[in-house]
Amino acid sequence: MHSSKPLPRAKVAGWWIEQSLRMATLAFLLGGSAAFGQGTKADFERAQALPGRTANKVFRVKVEPLWLPGGETFWYRNDLADGRREFVFVDAVKGERRVLSEPPAGAAAQPLAAEEQPRASTNGGEETRIVFINRTDAEAQVFWIDGDGGKKGYGSLKAGERREQHTFAGHVWSAQDAMGRTLGVWEAKPDRGEAVIEASAKSAPPAEKKPDAKSEAPAWKPVLRGFNLWLKHSGTGEEAPLSRDGQPGNAYREPLLLSPDGTKLLAVQTEAPQEHKVHLVESSPKDQLEPKLLSYTYLKPGDKIAHEHPRLFDLVKREPIPIQEDLFPNPWDLSELRWTPDSTRFTFLYNQRGHQVLRVIAVEAATGEARALVDEQSRTFIDYSQKTYTHWLDATHELVWMSERDGWNHLWLYDTQTGQVKQQITRGEWVVRGVERVDAEKRQIWFRCAGVHAGQDPYYVHLARVNFDGTGQVILTEGDGTHAARRGERDGGDWRFSPDGRWFLDTYSRVDLSPVTELRRASDGQLVCVLENADANALLATGWRVPERFAAKGRDGTTDIHGIIIRPTNFDPVRKYPVIEEIYAGPHGYFVPKEWGRGLRQHSLAELGFIVVQIDGMGTNWRSRAFHEVAWKNLQDAGFPDRIAWLRAAAAQHPELDLTRVGIYGGSAGGQSALGALLHHGDFYKAAVADCGCHDNRMDKIWWNEAWMGWPIGPEYADNSNVTHAAKLTGKLLLTVGELDHNVDPASTMQVVNALIKADKDFEMLVVPGSDHGAGELPYVARRRLDFFVRHLLGVEPRSQ
Repeated sequence: MHSSKPLPRAKVAGWWIEQSLRMATLAFLLGGSAAFGQGTKADFERAQALPGRTANKVFRVKVEPLWLPGGETFWYRNDLADGRREFVFVDAVKGERRVLSEPPAGAAAQPLAAEEQPRASTNGGEETRIVFINRTDAEAQVFWIDGDGGKKGYGSLKAGERREQHTFAGHVWSAQDAMGRTLGVWEAKPDRGEAVIEASAKSAPPAEKKPDAKSEAPAWKPVLRGFNLWLKHSGTGEEAPLSRDGQPGNAYREPLLLSPDGTKLLAVQTEAPQEHKVHLVESSPKDQLEPKLLSYTYLKPGDKIAHEHPRLFDLVKREPIPIQEDLFPNPWDLSELRWTPDSTRFTFLYNQRGHQVLRVIAVEAATGEARALVDEQSRTFIDYSQKTYTHWLDATHELVWMSERDGWNHLWLYDTQTGQVKQQITRGEWVVRGVERVDAEKRQIWFRCAGVHAGQDPYYVHLARVNFDGTGQVILTEGDGTHAARRGERDGGDWRFSPDGRWFLDTYSRVDLSPVTELRRASDGQLVCVLENADANALLATGWRVPERFAAKGRDGTTDIHGIIIRPTNFDPVRKYPVIEEIYAGPHGYFVPKEWGRGLRQHSLAELGFIVVQIDGMGTNWRSRAFHEVAWKNLQDAGFPDRIAWLRAAAAQHPELDLTRVGIYGGSAGGQSALGALLHHGDFYKAAVADCGCHDNRMDKIWWNEAWMGWPIGPEYADNSNVTHAAKLTGKLLLTVGELDHNVDPASTMQVVNALIKADKDFEMLVVPGSDHGAGELPYVARRRLDFFVRHLLGVEPRSQ
């Protein structure tokens, strides 16, 4: 029987490492992986067998609570080794957990959360049952939605009828009324669940809206006709033009947003972008012998983009109301267009091209006068794609806004009447990772954050709550690990709350700690009881080694740089191992794993006789603003000064790391960095594999590159190009690319090739016919990558064949 008593927290990490060493030693003594080799056929076979050998070896990982009536108790099922199961009953009030031989009586079917929009089924999990209950007063049609989103009829249910249906976990079902309106969508769960079909106001036909007595506007509906706006009378069908300035290349488009009182219309007129075609040659099409020329639209940095203009119309007078555009002259885009409930104005989010200005604009409906409610500006970049958040509180004329203006990503409260900051809601040397929900009644915000617990990895995600005025902040999770974001059933958030919201389940893990699931009190985060410590003994018995977390000071001597070290199953601490770094340094995120996982690609590579590392250097995301800004117009930096400092510190502590033989590989932006390692740090890195690299940021997609390299195009683009620096190549290089890469123009790789040839530099290359982005992870290309490192870092001929 599994004990509910957890290990002391201070001993958990050490216990896993000790167990890993013990299991690896046992496997060695038993001959499971006893023969030491580097790049041998046995090593390749062991690496190839790793995915299958380590699959389905961790238990007590997933806890799906099934709450019982009253909302104070629940049960869940554990799937164990050899097909065994156990059922666990939990009393949240008493904080008690006990194992049962079968599910509690009366809890065999739990209500499934109804969704509004149909979606495709995922690959079927285990067999289960779903119980449909028609609580409407009419017949309902039942459909299964297949993996492609297609609907397949499964009969009908009469009013009041109940029917049980065999299905699989992950399969999606829907119900419709006789008019074809969706009554609900449900995803089947591993345990038997109820899909309650109820009449919804959302599915009912909209009530006819009576004209506002104060409004002279007739029952006209705006429609698009060609490039312009027209009005169509809902009763007579009569049509009349509203705009006349639309034309090819400068047309009106949706959305067409009526003011709540029906007297004004907000529309968008868009000047078309330039047409930039990228051409690819498919050398070996399946349907013909001759090659095919494929072309598609693909904007690159510096191209002319679409220019959006908000347009305002008075529907009573049927005439435009001019809008001042001084505050939004050069939009990257206009988004989040919305009317205020009283129809006095509309607002939108203006992201200026170059991403150094982000404004919330309010336009007065009567006059077209525009003003900035929020005016966010930066000398470098605004991370709009990751850190934009707006939540309007119309009843109190407030706006919750996200900003890095104090050097860390935090939440702010604005007065939307004055445009003034009322309160900085969160503050400190840590970051808000995202908002879970806003409770306007209690004036509270639930949010994800990182860096809040001293002594923990600053990337670990936690759940917190704070009042609008910045008081009452409480961190609701504490375990030393990153806390899993799980899509909830109750409120659309990422945390599994009880039906009444008093308790929630929290799961956390690390690369060296398999998942721990706890029951916590929602009011203050107090631990109620530990539900599960995942059991990874079967995985460790295969010889799989737990990654080691390692932190060292970066280039400035003060900032901690975090990474992981992965060793082969037959690791011998007295030997020296070449080191291979997997790199991705895109400024949009961080990339060192924080959660528990098998890391198959990295572990398989280590099996050949390498030590594999991953590191997040400066210029990546979700630390301080200063940490992030290192990337500004400086993508070739890729955090290399921090990575090299980290590796030297790791080798000083772990002499088995041989820094005379360091390799590196990556794809896409990681491919750019992998080649950059040899061009700019060839005294340290000796071999690189660069897959589908965006080697010149002028050749890659517009949004990603202008976000970090800026606009207009300056000399920094050429300075950061691998093409510019190709003549600096030292060491061994393998370039791989798919000939049909639609993500990164494959010509970017070919231009590097051209520059290398002109510089008389030796390199290897593999072009994959018919392959799109990420060709480096195809089995053949991945195997060639392994061979390349065996040959050039181990100094032996590979035995992969």
